[in-house]
Amino acid sequence: MSIEGKKILAIVPARGGSKGIPRKNLKCLNGSSLVNLAAKSLSGVDFIDKKIISTEDNEIACEGLRSGLEVPFMRPHYLSSDTAKSVDVWLDAWEKAEMYYKMIFDISVLIEPTSPCRISDDIIKTVNVLIKNRGNAAFTISKTPGHYTPQKTLVLNEKGYISFYIGKEGENFSLRQKIPQYYHRNGICYAVTRDHLFNKGSIIEGALAIIIDRVTVNIDNDFDLMLAEYLLSLP
Repeated sequence: MSIEGKKILAIVPARGGSKGIPRKNLKCLNGSSLVNLAAKSLSGVDFIDKKIISTEDNEIACEGLRSGLEVPFMRPHYLSSDTAKSVDVWLDAWEKAEMYYKMIFDISVLIEPTSPCRISDDIIKTVNVLIKNRGNAAFTISKTPGHYTPQKTLVLNEKGYISFYIGKEGENFSLRQKIPQYYHRNGICYAVTRDHLFNKGSIIEGALAIIIDRVTVNIDNDFDLMLAEYLLSLP
């Protein structure tokens, strides 16, 4: 089933060289690897035409295949470093997928394995918002807790003394209720049109927002893994 006849490509980016948690994308939560969890969330979306994994790592590629993702090519190593930009990885995968499948994709979604607290409806909602609003890009965000906002953020000078990140103005925000609402990317789902990504090379500015109200986790360390496993075990 398609939406307004749009061809849609799903890309799961999963490099093998993570340093914070070695082999992070293969770590398991409740018996499923992060790659497998990303694939499972895509399996519940019936309007996606192709689902691929972008990786330079053979073991991760095999895990993608076992999870129902296709591996039409391997990612070049220069796009698998710590400094590689997500946009460049996305463009590389999109271009190669079009050459391999001999079709043009109108829209692509990027599904990061390191944000495992994802359900299929998050992807469906993101794509629907993008198409129904005739937008260029859309992605999921979460509300930022008050104590993580710029008004509450502190910095240290070279002598170890504390000051407010926003300067003297920070003293005016001792009450959380006075702080404006901020949002942050949660990595659950990004969606973008072909024209926008290929011609603008960016998805943030002017993108449509899909607010996720439940708790989500981005996997950066071992505690994040434990927290995500707990959240995913809840009924």
